[in-house]
Amino acid sequence: MAKKKEKVEPQSVLYYFYTQERWDNWIKTLEEMSFEYDEDSEEMPEGLQSLNNFTEDINVSVLKIIKLFLLGNYSGEAARKKIEEVEEIVMGPLPESDIADIVSGVQMRFLVLFAGCKAVIDGTATGEVKDLIKYGRTLGDDQAEEALKTAATVCALVIQGGSSCCGKYLRGEMDDPTLFDDWLIEVDDIGNGLKTLKNFDEQFGEGI
Repeated sequence: MAKKKEKVEPQSVLYYFYTQERWDNWIKTLEEMSFEYDEDSEEMPEGLQSLNNFTEDINVSVLKIIKLFLLGNYSGEAARKKIEEVEEIVMGPLPESDIADIVSGVQMRFLVLFAGCKAVIDGTATGEVKDLIKYGRTLGDDQAEEALKTAATVCALVIQGGSSCCGKYLRGEMDDPTLFDDWLIEVDDIGNGLKTLKNFDEQFGEGI
């Protein structure tokens, strides 16, 4: 019986999911931008526009790793290692500048991205999204660990389902959003990021 060939990672995707240089360039860009609203303009401040692109870039970079895992191109061990490489960059020291608080907020939102992706790899996500969200919204900020665990489970289920789920739960005004609500917004963004990778299996090896 012929020995099954081991899958070899294409050179075009080696180590290019996310890099320290990429992160540093984003930070430098954000430091040079204004986050102040112009009363005479309806447009979002350039800093917030760039921040949206910044966070979308991280989401998609990490989701590519998970997509390759789900396609069977990465083992769980390999996928986790690559995700932890990105996590180390994103969750690193805060910049010594005026945008430190902004970056801290970015790091907080991405806790659910990394936790959710690891739950996908471990295969630990169970439950119904609707029930999990209902439960998560009973949790206060003093229950951050449980809120993150619940949001990460929702995140994993969204990734495994291949589509967004949370927009309908975010309609209306949230006068006093909790940490769980903030993480739910990130999960919704993750779902939108997945849509951009719908045909990712067809693009594999093309310089992602």
